[in-house]
Amino acid sequence: MDLNEQKAQARKAALRVRKAAFDLDRGGACGLLSSVLAGYRGVPLAGYMPIRSEIDPLPAMAEASAHGPVGVPVILGAGTPLEFSRWTPEGAMRDGPFGARVPAVDEFFDPEIVIVPLVAFSRAGGRLGYGGGFYDRTLELLRATGSVLAIGFAYGAQEVDALPLEPTDQPLDLIVTDAEVIEV
Repeated sequence: MDLNEQKAQARKAALRVRKAAFDLDRGGACGLLSSVLAGYRGVPLAGYMPIRSEIDPLPAMAEASAHGPVGVPVILGAGTPLEFSRWTPEGAMRDGPFGARVPAVDEFFDPEIVIVPLVAFSRAGGRLGYGGGFYDRTLELLRATGSVLAIGFAYGAQEVDALPLEPTDQPLDLIVTDAEVIEV
């Protein structure tokens, strides 16, 4: 089985696990994320608009937006890095690609912290996403031009021992779950 098939199988299994964790979520899952971000008040950061069964970072993002710029990813085209547009809790939004909402008016900036949604993760900082490579391209670009902290955000149930990774897969610097903070 080649690496792409391994990733597809791992992704399918991990999405089932994530959905089960999502179904059990009774709110408050981003308390630890808020605590971590409190140590970076005012630092430009990017979160994401949760889709499907992704863990919801919006309460932590709203809190952070009171202290500095917060953005969400905007996909401008296949095979391109993400751009991050300024988001506020009360800001007007529009439908973007893949069902994620994006700001109605784009105000792009480069974040120093990127909260990354996950399909699965390993304690070594490996991450499995949806397979489009958007976060890998984006983190590679941001790391080449400056310092960026990549924080994976997931349910603890999404942890796996090992992932099928390739050299272009960008590692996480920190992982925050609903139950713990994992320093990589």
